[in-house]
Amino acid sequence: MRLVFAGTPGVALPSLRALLDSPRHEVAAVVTRPDAPAGRGRKVERSPVAALADELGIEVLTPAKAGDPDFQARLRQIRPDLCPVVAYGALLPESALSIPRHGWVNLHFSVLPAWRGAAPVQAAVRHGDDITGATTFRIVKALDAGPVFGVITERVRERDTSGELLDRLAESGAKLLLSTVDGIEDGTLRPVEQSEENVSYAPKVTVEDARLDFAGMPAAALDRVSRAVTPDPGAWAEFRGERLKLGPVAPVDEEGLAPGEVRVERKRVLVGTATTPVALSDVQAQGKKRMAATDWARGVRIGAGERIS
Repeated sequence: MRLVFAGTPGVALPSLRALLDSPRHEVAAVVTRPDAPAGRGRKVERSPVAALADELGIEVLTPAKAGDPDFQARLRQIRPDLCPVVAYGALLPESALSIPRHGWVNLHFSVLPAWRGAAPVQAAVRHGDDITGATTFRIVKALDAGPVFGVITERVRERDTSGELLDRLAESGAKLLLSTVDGIEDGTLRPVEQSEENVSYAPKVTVEDARLDFAGMPAAALDRVSRAVTPDPGAWAEFRGERLKLGPVAPVDEEGLAPGEVRVERKRVLVGTATTPVALSDVQAQGKKRMAATDWARGVRIGAGERIS
């Protein structure tokens, strides 16, 4: 089939490569978000999907909005049979959805109808789900509510960060998306309407969502939240009035620390919580490089009773 692939971040690349490698399909163009500032220097960069397309000589479409008339006119000229989507990052109006003959098919990183929305993997880790997965479905006007073509499942490991889990789902999901496109082409796959029972939503994670409240949260919740927001936007708290970026924290089966109180040991740094302490992994103070928590603690010379809040 003639395809136009829509995606933006690196997590979309395994799916794009799988479609490019398939002898059955032609990726005529890609749709991605416009170039944007990235990194510490805020240099304007191409999205990972655009960069790969540039390297391979594939046409790149970067509309500010998918409702842009010029973009839709060009899409009609390309005449795609189907538009596969992975983490594109923008809403698709009905005027765009109607252009490809077989519509737009999205690879979403949850087992729908659980965790519809922008951050399904982060939600699965934050809420302590044992199983998550990926779903392919036809895009409709309602958010992630279209009929389902296929599903895979994936166990959430005990120390998974959202980044690690998403990397695995991106690889296994690419195979699911390719098999979905194959099935649509040969007519063997028919979508099944989603249940409207047990629907849950996963909105975009904000920086404030990533703050660790050592005084108000138990160790188990701090563990899940810190892993859910790693690597993006990254967990943080405050120490001596400044923001302190934190890697995932791990519960420790000990007692004796007040909420937020820091204790430095030879091989670990513990912080009290609303229940039992947690151990810090890595730390990044403002203007400093990321380092092991023990190295940070020795450098700042933490006094008795000092707290992270």
